[in-house]
Amino acid sequence: MSSTRASESSHAEKPLRGEVAVITRGLSSTSIDASIEKAADIEQAFDSDATVSPRRSKLREFLCEPAAEFLGVLILVVFGSGVNCAVALSSNSGSVLGPPKGDWLSVSFGWAVGIGLGVWVSGSISGGHINPAVTLAMATLHDFPWRKVPLYILAQLLGGICGAGIVYGDYIHAIDAFEGGRHVRTLATAGFFGTFAADYLTNVSAFFEEFLGTAMLLLAICAATDKRKGPASPERVPIAVFMTMLGISVSIGAQTGFALNPARDLGPRILTAMVGYGRQVFDFRHQYWIWCGVMAPILGALVGVSLYDFLFYTGTDSIFNNE
Repeated sequence: MSSTRASESSHAEKPLRGEVAVITRGLSSTSIDASIEKAADIEQAFDSDATVSPRRSKLREFLCEPAAEFLGVLILVVFGSGVNCAVALSSNSGSVLGPPKGDWLSVSFGWAVGIGLGVWVSGSISGGHINPAVTLAMATLHDFPWRKVPLYILAQLLGGICGAGIVYGDYIHAIDAFEGGRHVRTLATAGFFGTFAADYLTNVSAFFEEFLGTAMLLLAICAATDKRKGPASPERVPIAVFMTMLGISVSIGAQTGFALNPARDLGPRILTAMVGYGRQVFDFRHQYWIWCGVMAPILGALVGVSLYDFLFYTGTDSIFNNE
């Protein structure tokens, strides 16, 4: 019986082996070659160096960091100016959006979310400056290359302009209703985009408030990025910036609107001048935008970074630690 089974088994295996041999020969000549070619095509598709020409690769590398700065500021202004419009246009004094949509705390959260997300999106690509004051402070006091500064600042400014344009286009009909017509534009709604100090505030006090707020922002940024605290997680810096902006805005930002960032103030201000507000946005308080929207944040950033570096920072990329 066993010999019969062995005989049957051997007879069954012979044709099976023959079929396998035939199939293998077929695969080796046709299907295997085709599979190899397909695998090579897939590998080439995923290989960016193989699919992107050297010229295009260099162009993308050149524009990558400025594009991240542009997008970061755009996100900041969309969230910030957007919440300004939502809250102000639904306020009891001139509501055109129905019941109130928030208060000063809502405004503060909107700007804090905007800066947090802006830094999160751009941080791993460009460093997440999204602020000319930060860029200039890092180039002056740290080892950020000066050759990158002009393109960074241009991208940040354009991000502010485009972000404000998006919000203006979204709320244009509500602004028309608030102002009383398409061709009526006053500082009452220009303040949704640029910053304008309270009437009672002196010029010196307005300058000091912007200077102080930016210095505190840079102190927090330096602390969050200090390598002595260990490798920075992707979330640490955006969360730190979010909390700092929220604290500044609810505590010392109400009187000037907490610009703290030339791109966040000047970019939207340029947009308002372009869409019908005219020179009034620049003539306010004898060019308030220069010394309070631009100069105060830059000087505050320099002082904030200098203070942290002098007292605490030990990295060799700071001018205070170069021998």
